[in-house]
Amino acid sequence: MALELIPPSAPLLDIRGLDIQFRGARGPIQAVRGLDLTIQRGETLALVGESGCGKSTTALAILRLLAPGATLSGSILFDGRDIVAMPAAELRALRGRDISMVFQEPMTSLNPVHSIGAQIIETLRQHEHLTAAAARKRAIELLDLVRIPEPQRRLDDFPHHLSGGQRQRVMIAMAMACRPRLLVADEPTTALDVTVQAQILELLDGLRRAFDMALLLITHDLGLVAQWADRVAVMYAGEKVEEAATAELFARPAHAYTRGLLGASLHAGRSLHYTAERLPEIRVRVDAATQARDFALHLPTATPVQKAAAVACAPLLSVQDLHTEYATRQGGVVHAVDGVSFDIAPGETLGLVGESGCGKSTLSRTLLRLVQPTSGRIVLGGVDIAPLNARALKPWRRRMQMVFQDPYASLNPRRSVFDILDSVLLVHGVDQRDERRQRIARILDRVGLPADAAARYPNEFSGGQRQRIGIARALIVRPSLVVLDEPVSALDVSVQAQILNLLVELKEDFGLSYLFISHDLSVVRYFADRVLVMHQGRIVETGSHQDIWERPQHAYTRSLIASVPGAQHRLAA
Repeated sequence: MALELIPPSAPLLDIRGLDIQFRGARGPIQAVRGLDLTIQRGETLALVGESGCGKSTTALAILRLLAPGATLSGSILFDGRDIVAMPAAELRALRGRDISMVFQEPMTSLNPVHSIGAQIIETLRQHEHLTAAAARKRAIELLDLVRIPEPQRRLDDFPHHLSGGQRQRVMIAMAMACRPRLLVADEPTTALDVTVQAQILELLDGLRRAFDMALLLITHDLGLVAQWADRVAVMYAGEKVEEAATAELFARPAHAYTRGLLGASLHAGRSLHYTAERLPEIRVRVDAATQARDFALHLPTATPVQKAAAVACAPLLSVQDLHTEYATRQGGVVHAVDGVSFDIAPGETLGLVGESGCGKSTLSRTLLRLVQPTSGRIVLGGVDIAPLNARALKPWRRRMQMVFQDPYASLNPRRSVFDILDSVLLVHGVDQRDERRQRIARILDRVGLPADAAARYPNEFSGGQRQRIGIARALIVRPSLVVLDEPVSALDVSVQAQILNLLVELKEDFGLSYLFISHDLSVVRYFADRVLVMHQGRIVETGSHQDIWERPQHAYTRSLIASVPGAQHRLAA
């Protein structure tokens, strides 16, 4: 008769009173304060919160990988052993064998000058003491385990030969090499497409079940949490503010901050649209005397939204049979944009969705004439701008502007905000300095930045504030159409809500049209009037935001929506 295994009552990981400080230019910085956290064997615990809350710092502390100069107190008990007090030799044996970690960005975590096989084999030989031949055989088995096709051949590839999803699978294979009892996954799917994201989370959950492994999932995506986690711990400013079973937390959040996160999140279970209501914004007030925080949800008033222009109205932008091709080093041709046609009406928001490499970014650059089209027409305000030379194109450039995904990378760090905006006006022929000053002051006020922002530099702002600067730069020349290329994908949930609300308000105030590019279908569902679905350079489906989500016709569209956490039940079999 088989014996029934009874799990021990003690948790696998037991963190008590964890405090972490870093040395800052103006004194110590408290990154984590008094954290208590437990993870049971075979359990998935999600640790959620916004940037700077201490999630990743906690993860690094579990493996004692904090930066030099960090001070750590409290206890981190793993199977009864305190990692905080553990000798270096014992700690090295623990890392990679009993506790492993999957990092957010695999390209920076993998060594670019070594093959993926060599990096997996190094882990195996360090901890398992295998021969070279046995380690290579085991590495092939691990690549097969994480569903890398043709593992025998891919073993000798280098990281740059693989896609983002494949690189993350390699990181998981390395982490699973010694069958760890605890896997820490720090934002493992943030940079991945929705279909790849679903595959990675399904893989992690399958490995957890197969090896009875505990999983600490660090994320800001509440949709992922709802689908994959058993319990959830919520952090804010270095402290745990709430912990509960997943179903309980989503149904009855106890803390005001948790309620704010859920209210601001566009996870798949909510069918909101900007024409009906705005997103709640989290407001935090700190008492100067006691430093106590008061959280509140602010819901901006939704004024009636004008519907997109009638069909009889001439489109603002008409794209007709557009092709953009690239020559490869091998002499071939890549059809990045392959016969694309669509219109954007005055006042309309058109969403563009599709996976990495489908042609979205090339299409946006072609429309802005940053890339020369191979053939086709780009009719803006009745004029085909596709064949225009640089001189003839210049007057049209201010009519179409762009807001980029990474606000820090797209702003010159050596120039003040005033200089950044001033140079845009100068390029577009605003010669009077007083007029430029007035327009800069007005646009900064309109995007919700303080008056003194003009004298500051990009590094002095938060991510959300930098994106507001990017929006101000696009709008200061008074365009008709703004191309928004993943404008909120790098932002926290609450900041994302603020930026989306701002974009809706600016659209109404300035009569703007938007081309909104995103891989996040939940955001597109909220923000777009119509949606284009792009696959392998072509538009495979077009429809209203309701029809695309609820009645997708193309198989590729159905696969995208099925990959959104919590959306599967909405699709017919």
